[in-house]
Amino acid sequence: MWAKASPDLEFERFLWEAGCLQLGGIDEAGRGALAGPVSAAIVILPTDPQIAGQLKGVRDSKQMTPRQRSYWAEAIRRLAAGWGVGFASAQEVDALGIVSATRLAAWRAVQALQQPPQHLLLDYLILPECDLPQTALIKG
Repeated sequence: MWAKASPDLEFERFLWEAGCLQLGGIDEAGRGALAGPVSAAIVILPTDPQIAGQLKGVRDSKQMTPRQRSYWAEAIRRLAAGWGVGFASAQEVDALGIVSATRLAAWRAVQALQQPPQHLLLDYLILPECDLPQTALIKG
């Protein structure tokens, strides 16, 4: 799969049509750094195909300026049905390795939600400690 210019909700629509309405999309930041923590965020969007239009302009955070990231972070929090953030410290990254620390940060983000989703869409990872159904997306 290739990186898309903006969200199109292809996977969300498929799962919504299958009756899975509370989808948690997870992505991380900090995996490329040589040192430091890793963070992960989860967002549950409303079950509304029109939300893609409201998110037009969102793309990979590495392709955005700090100002754009701040704008979209606030807009996404405002539109979201739920969201959470999790972190793994630099010490945890050193002790566990980057992949395990990324999973830990993602799991902490899931646990930060007030209401758990029915299904997780993740950027390449699977969370083995999580009983929720999961789909790992390449360049998700």
